Amino acid sequence: MNLSELNHKTFIMATIQKITPHLWFDKQAEEAARFYASVFKDSRIGRINYYSNEGQEIHGMEAGTVMTVEFWLEGQPFIALNGGSIFKFSESVSFLIHCDTQEEIDYYWNTLKAGGDEKAQQCGWLKDKYGLSWQVSPTVLAEMLGDAASERSQRVMKAMLQMKKLDIAALKDAYEGK
Repeated sequence: MNLSELNHKTFIMATIQKITPHLWFDKQAEEAARFYASVFKDSRIGRINYYSNEGQEIHGMEAGTVMTVEFWLEGQPFIALNGGSIFKFSESVSFLIHCDTQEEIDYYWNTLKAGGDEKAQQCGWLKDKYGLSWQVSPTVLAEMLGDAASERSQRVMKAMLQMKKLDIAALKDAYEGK
């Protein structure tokens, strides 16, 4: 191993997260990774690995098919795997997007819900066209819901439960009793 290879390997090892979400797709791993990278500003695609003939009797994928795609969204690393149709995403796992403005909420909501499951939209949650669940939420919501016993918090919860896409102004109005 030469010095530049060693430096590259050291860099890669130093940047590996202890925990990285690993997402199982049927055969759309690269397509999904590229879509997600197009949605978030600070994003990129990394290494793409391919299936070989080895283990084909187990994985069932044709040699040369994308196996895994490394990608980053807002600095958070992910790995997407083409694993076949054995497993599907469920709402028990989702990714929360913290939004400071209504414009951010509108952008992420409208972009991620396109082609997704319209029935799986409630309280800021949505399911995208790949079946992955997202929560598009204003950062102020946690503060407004902070004291579950307060009347203000109760009003915010009631308002939120009536919404699909969250509306910051309406949540603030509920908080203030308007």
